[in-house]
Amino acid sequence: MKITKYLIVLLTLFSITSCRTDIKKTASNKATNFKVEYSGALKNMMFKGDIAAKVTLEKFKKTEHFYALGAIENLKGEIQIFDSKPFHSIVIDSSLTFDNSFDKKATLLVYASVPKWKSISIPENIVTSKQLESYIAQTAKENQININYPFPFLIEGATKSIDWHVINWKDGDKEHTHEKHKSSGLHGTINNTSVTMLGFYSSAHHAIFTHHSTNMHIHVQTVDHKIAGHVDGLTLRKGMVLKIPDIK
Repeated sequence: MKITKYLIVLLTLFSITSCRTDIKKTASNKATNFKVEYSGALKNMMFKGDIAAKVTLEKFKKTEHFYALGAIENLKGEIQIFDSKPFHSIVIDSSLTFDNSFDKKATLLVYASVPKWKSISIPENIVTSKQLESYIAQTAKENQININYPFPFLIEGATKSIDWHVINWKDGDKEHTHEKHKSSGLHGTINNTSVTMLGFYSSAHHAIFTHHSTNMHIHVQTVDHKIAGHVDGLTLRKGMVLKIPDIK
């Protein structure tokens, strides 16, 4: 009799636990259909001089709807992958060249697979990088994205200006600063140009994949495929579109 009661209690507890597990899993699936992951860390580059490869891009070659940005091993170029299509930028003999393969390794890589995006027109009063950062966070919250976790975003349209750089780190240089990273390769400003920008937002990954002064890490690709690289500053203009993961 005691054994029977014991078994009944165990089965009841198992049933309750199973239900709770299912509820938690379902809630998680409803909350997001993407997961941001990363390899490497900015702080290890800056403070330890660690610029060795942390991950090979080949492992993502068959991943659908894959979006990624980062730096090529030894800081010899910038990584951009839009919807599983690589468009890396590399400096060779003071000229900007491009690579469309997965045959690269990354010192730093931030990535996610996003099967569907939701497009939202950016208000014309959102112009600066700081305004954009606040707008992205608020818009994500309004669309049931938990901003306590990192998430990707896209920006499309004709921008007023973008400051950009493509890193080309000098072999053997152990002194890393943000300014040296920007000036080591090619850099410049593009004006009134149609672009696609890929970014990752996080308030919890400063010195990991965002710098300490911002919650965003953004790369750009011009529609004419003449420039691609890291975004250092931007000024938006009327008519641009923000895309965030569509979690419905």
